[in-house]
Amino acid sequence: MANTLYDRTIAFAGLCQAAALVQQVARNGQCDKDAFETSLRAIICMDPKDTVSVFGHERNLKLGLETMVNGIDGSTNGSELTRYIISLLALQKKLSGRNDAMSQLGDRLDMLSRQTEHFDLLEDQMLSNLASVYLDVISPIGPRIQITGTPAVLQQTTSQNKVRALLLGGIRCAVLWNQVGGKRRHLIFGRKKMVEQAKQILQHI
Repeated sequence: MANTLYDRTIAFAGLCQAAALVQQVARNGQCDKDAFETSLRAIICMDPKDTVSVFGHERNLKLGLETMVNGIDGSTNGSELTRYIISLLALQKKLSGRNDAMSQLGDRLDMLSRQTEHFDLLEDQMLSNLASVYLDVISPIGPRIQITGTPAVLQQTTSQNKVRALLLGGIRCAVLWNQVGGKRRHLIFGRKKMVEQAKQILQHI
């Protein structure tokens, strides 16, 4: 895959989208349905022809691109999103050093991909299956990501499954970010360029 500013921006927008959706679900139990489906479909897109095809189309990343431009600031809301993103990147780094976990993850995602031939990805059973992959494969690598939200919402099994499925989607995007050459220095020194690129993409979708 190409290691361009565009590719890094798309991968990072996917990560921002997953984090923003986690925040929505944790607070309200609901989230943007189209963006949610995009984040989940990315998980089982194992052999994309290019970076953007992981998400189907640029317009499917509208929430993530907007979050990049507006959402990651010094506000309480922005610092929460930043914490989720940094935690997902750190987890992905640990995951990439664990061949056993990577192999297990690959097997489980293959199985999920086959199940989508018979079930819709947004059905409760599939959300539960996605959540269990996160619980079984990613969570044990640690540390756990602390989710902030409405306690009554976070106690609901459906909300828990959605959040874990989205965290798995976030890990998928963190893997993609790594594949297109994304580094810590790009976040520290190159963020302004990525935000400008995100604005350009938003203008034509």
